[in-house]
Amino acid sequence: MIIDRQIKPFTISPEESVINALQKMCQTGHRMILLTSESGLLDGVFTDGDLRQWLARQKNADLTRPVSEAANKKFVSARATDSPEKIADLFAETIRFVPLLDSRGRLVAIASNEESHLQIGEFTIDGTGPVFVIAEIGNNHNGDVDLAKALVDHAVAAGANCAKFQMRHMASLYRSTEHSDGADEDLGAQYVMDLLARFQLTDEQLCEMFDYCKTKGIMPMCTPWDLSSLETLERYGMAAYKVASADLTNHELLEAMARTGKPLIVSTGMSDEDEIMQAVQLLKASGAPFVLLHCNSTYPAPFHDINLNYIERLKEISGVPVGYSGHERGFHASLAAVALGGRVIEKHLTVDRGMEGNDHKVSLLPAEFAAMVSAIREVEQALGIGGERRQSQGEIINRNTLAKSLVATRVIEPGETITDDALTARSPGRGLQPNHRSKLVGRKAKRRLIPGDFFFPSDLADDAQVARQYRFRRPWGIPVRYHDYQVILAKSNPDLLEFHLSCKDLELAFSQYVTRIYPDITLVVHAPELFAGDHLLDLCSFDDDYRERSIREMQRVIDLTRALQRHFPVTERPLIITNVGGFSTDRRLNGSEVNRKVELLADSLVRLDRQGVEVIPQTMPPYPWHFGGQSLHNLFVEAPQIVELCRRLDVRVCFDVSHSKLACNQLKQSFKAFVDLVGPHTAHLHIADALGVDGEGLQIGEGDMDFVALGEDLDRTCPKASFIPEIWQGHNNQGEGFWSALSRLEGAL
Repeated sequence: MIIDRQIKPFTISPEESVINALQKMCQTGHRMILLTSESGLLDGVFTDGDLRQWLARQKNADLTRPVSEAANKKFVSARATDSPEKIADLFAETIRFVPLLDSRGRLVAIASNEESHLQIGEFTIDGTGPVFVIAEIGNNHNGDVDLAKALVDHAVAAGANCAKFQMRHMASLYRSTEHSDGADEDLGAQYVMDLLARFQLTDEQLCEMFDYCKTKGIMPMCTPWDLSSLETLERYGMAAYKVASADLTNHELLEAMARTGKPLIVSTGMSDEDEIMQAVQLLKASGAPFVLLHCNSTYPAPFHDINLNYIERLKEISGVPVGYSGHERGFHASLAAVALGGRVIEKHLTVDRGMEGNDHKVSLLPAEFAAMVSAIREVEQALGIGGERRQSQGEIINRNTLAKSLVATRVIEPGETITDDALTARSPGRGLQPNHRSKLVGRKAKRRLIPGDFFFPSDLADDAQVARQYRFRRPWGIPVRYHDYQVILAKSNPDLLEFHLSCKDLELAFSQYVTRIYPDITLVVHAPELFAGDHLLDLCSFDDDYRERSIREMQRVIDLTRALQRHFPVTERPLIITNVGGFSTDRRLNGSEVNRKVELLADSLVRLDRQGVEVIPQTMPPYPWHFGGQSLHNLFVEAPQIVELCRRLDVRVCFDVSHSKLACNQLKQSFKAFVDLVGPHTAHLHIADALGVDGEGLQIGEGDMDFVALGEDLDRTCPKASFIPEIWQGHNNQGEGFWSALSRLEGAL
């Protein structure tokens, strides 16, 4: 059982909406939220089960209704003064959380029998979230407040989540109080006592450092080495504590720290397994929320003594998240600890390993610490979530290019039985994979095929998706190319055609393909991203020559659009959708670099002759797939920045909902809030499903988008914006993927 006194992430006002309550539940990762009044009185409990029951009672569920209408008012609770044993008796199969109340009915804590997480401030330590990285400053400030602040600054710049210090009251801690130099102690203790006597910060100075951490946006933490220090830190209001390895067997201090109710991060160095299990038993009996850190307390720790495989055993004997506190040279062991399931990493930080003191010699320099944090983030991403193997977005793209497909070797008429000799495997991989060959043989062909035609999954289905007439509340269209637009246009009733141009299309005489006037069809153009010589369009490149070429290429697209417009006379001002650039490959750009990109983009747009057309940048995902691989994007990703750019550059956007859903997933932000901000600045929509942080362009229903809710939000924020289904490979088999998407979207948009 864990008793968590950090209740703010788990509470909401009874007047808040059901949808807001659900969003907050998703943010915390738990299936429960508590309704509290302004004075803190507990008004109700809202769980996923309560949601289902409430929905079952509604004829037309309105998620904007107050959550108090759906909450359970007959909840189980306990007094905060009750014993841990009495509280634990309240848990049942359907009761995983017990609110703890004071004598006036105010919520003061939450007891949980789910010991798989630890909440420290706004940070959740569990099996799926990011690793909690502690920059251990300890006494590496050598008694200098300015150096201590510089170390905090380095921790912030490196991306650490926490900066940790140590507090000791020497008179309480050491027995040799009559000899401040510890002259009667062993040499090791005498050396340590001498360092501490010279390099301690005062309590007042440490509190100043904690305040400084908060101003810099990093969580302060401290290790109290004695009861007197713990009392001082409690008076300050420390949010969490680190328990030093030296105090794992100091049950008096451990019990006192547990009684604070604060989260504890407990190192296990210098201890045997029986001692670890005794500490675990003590902490669990007190209901203390805690994490164990595997540790070898040697300075520096020899690699052959570290035994990282003990991390798994530490999980087994504790049932709580575990981590690693490293005293070895370098940081590769810390990365391995993350790969083995460590959710907290603690490493010492210094500005000079040659400074006096043991800890400096096993510390990382600022650049090394930053490299470690960056590598940890890469490792935790690479670990994934396990489960069933599925293709990544990059693999899907490469499979389409590099793999093989089943194609026809001869003419096959509709209704004809497909024989084995009518099939062969050829690249590229756009069609049905060769392992489905036996499933095709013996089936009746649904359409006429000529040699080289691909077979598709629909050829194995009993009912193929066919185009028809569609109805939507807003103008809609189909993405097309020169060679297929007439076939696709003949199948349905789109209001517009969005021509997706390649760089080669700019060299063609489009009059060979667009031969007539379309008086009722609106023209939209999607500019190429890739041009000859692997030139990715970037209207804000720091390279002047590169940007100059991008401007020239974009002008060619604009000139072509004006020529095409004559065939679509209903189009007053054609939209030209483009990725304006701003990508990077190795890292995210910092604020000043982004500002410089915006200045360059503004200059490029001014220099373009946009008479008669409207260039609309598209919203971008955090990790776009450009030709040649994945990039990092820095412009038109986050909603506030998009709004600022629209106003500053006087542009509207093509709102790619799949791209932007990925951005919200990556940033852990509300997609509804994103729509509310970006919708009013939207000229055109690309509609597709999304999954995770890079699963873009998915078929409707194959990701995690709620298109009914999205449709309502778009009706409210951009009711006149047109849309196309931007489904990956939707054009295959004469637009089959687009027709499926439109059928699934009908009614939502």
